[in-house]
Amino acid sequence: MNLSRPSTSSSLHDAPGLLYGGFNQDCGCFALGLDTGFRIYNCDPLKEKMRKDFDDGGIAIVEMLFRCNYLALVGGGKNPKYPPNKVIIWDDLKGKGIIELEFRSEVKNVKLRRDRIVVILSNKVFVYPFSAKPQKLHVFETIDNDKGIVSLSSSSQHAILAIPGRQKGHIQIVDLNKFISTTAVFDEAGSFHGATANGHTPSPGHGRVHPKTTQATTTNVSIIAAHTGKLSALVINNDGSKCASASEKGTLIRVFDTSTGKLLNELRRGVDRAEIYSIAFNSDSTRLCVSSDKGTVHIFNLDPAVVDTQSLRGPHYGEVVLNPPQGVHSPGFTMSGNRGSSFSFMKDLLPKYFSSEWSFAHAKVVTESRCIVGFGAEKNSIIVICADGSCYKFYFDVRKGGECTRESYERFLKEPGEE
Repeated sequence: MNLSRPSTSSSLHDAPGLLYGGFNQDCGCFALGLDTGFRIYNCDPLKEKMRKDFDDGGIAIVEMLFRCNYLALVGGGKNPKYPPNKVIIWDDLKGKGIIELEFRSEVKNVKLRRDRIVVILSNKVFVYPFSAKPQKLHVFETIDNDKGIVSLSSSSQHAILAIPGRQKGHIQIVDLNKFISTTAVFDEAGSFHGATANGHTPSPGHGRVHPKTTQATTTNVSIIAAHTGKLSALVINNDGSKCASASEKGTLIRVFDTSTGKLLNELRRGVDRAEIYSIAFNSDSTRLCVSSDKGTVHIFNLDPAVVDTQSLRGPHYGEVVLNPPQGVHSPGFTMSGNRGSSFSFMKDLLPKYFSSEWSFAHAKVVTESRCIVGFGAEKNSIIVICADGSCYKFYFDVRKGGECTRESYERFLKEPGEE
């Protein structure tokens, strides 16, 4: 989730000098990259926690690792602090970079785990161990990915990586903890004589061979054909069991089981084309929130177990609701607690639109800037960070749904002379 990705929307309303904005893994903090350095803020309450100003350049990407002292930095702007093809692992306790990774092309995004560094280029994804001298573990090829689309689970037990596939609309799901060790065998002349997964040396078949072996590790990759159009947003939940995605059309958000590729939920943001800026799961993956260039944040239920079925129940097949209870409005609610069409009982006869699940709650931001959203630490709250330098906090009603209540609006980046 970051605001530095290329956008079809105008950035005329963005705060001057802002190059990047993105949440940390639990949405408790967010980081800014500026043409003069970087800053870290606590989300709720909104408070600046750290800033680093540079006299000699800007930072285009700031990836946090929860709230620890390590950050991944990539230079950017008109005068980059570091070359855009380098990733610097910054130790804020030491006030300097401690690891440097260099690539042949511009770095589009970086993700961190306590045990991994993932670097995204336009057509490749590199994976390294998080160590003092990281050595490359894996390289994955993707379709053109100028937005740097990627998501990485943060759970210490599960290291699941989600990246675009090699084909349009496809998602690659990689379990970074499941390795297959292979042994490649060469003769003294350098000719290849085969490889096995168990280390057994195959018979050369002819002549006398003094084999030389090299060890390599690969990992299983599964493919999900998520959309017919190009991906525009992708997120994975904390333990890597679910991923959610949207295409460039921006009307549908699909949620998949990462272990089986099964479609779990198909959620409709709207009918008009839109650019999806961010998607986020809540901590237990029972809800999803989405922000787009329409200026509205949508909140969806994913698990019927969290729904108050007495108050959030729409019309059943053939049922006529004469006096619907408070909070249940036409077109009613689905079994998941999301809004649905009152014609859903004819879903096999009518176009797919009529069987769609719509958000049960929504929030409106008063800005034309790009914004990213995450669930807040307080129950039933969301935090919205906008590129114009503003921060919103909303509450949603799990029983009534509908429009969220705005709890606060603050500016974290002020105009020159206001700070």
